[in-house]
Amino acid sequence: MIAADTVTGADLDVLHREIVRDVTATLMFGARPASEGHYPSALTGAEAVLNALSAELIHSSKAAERLACIADVPSDADGALYFACLLNLAQESDSALWWWRFAVGAGNATAAYCLHLHHLLRGADHWAHQALDTDVHLTPTTTPTPIHCPTHPAPALREAVERLKVEELAQALFHHPDHRLADQVEHLADAR
Repeated sequence: MIAADTVTGADLDVLHREIVRDVTATLMFGARPASEGHYPSALTGAEAVLNALSAELIHSSKAAERLACIADVPSDADGALYFACLLNLAQESDSALWWWRFAVGAGNATAAYCLHLHHLLRGADHWAHQALDTDVHLTPTTTPTPIHCPTHPAPALREAVERLKVEELAQALFHHPDHRLADQVEHLADAR
């Protein structure tokens, strides 16, 4: 992963133009799956990047600490980011979306990038601007080995998320974090 301090303004301008081009093409022509043997579409790429970023954060050494913090302090923006990524990997996208939005509102740029990727899947680029315009650096992540990012959540991860307290807010499910999840995150992150 590129360190946040090595990206220049010109790099961001190029990235922004590519994002706008991809979003415009998707809005005009719709999402088209890539034919076999060709590169994946921008939409497939966004989903892969979002899942890989979520997996990388959940595999990080800070995951248990951040999940424990959000269980104790529901206003912790970094904990909200990690919890949203865990929910994303468990395929609870509505709840993940809520927690990413909360983290963005508290100034977390990595959550803004996650929202951008999430919304890119739906043809919007608002969160890209939020991520690029913020004064906060993206959360640095370093992983010495590649992370396995499954296409389907592990049964253990799904079961752990299903045990969470859930309530409906504005016609969407809202998952509450708890300490059991923080205690199990290493096991859940590696479950297949």
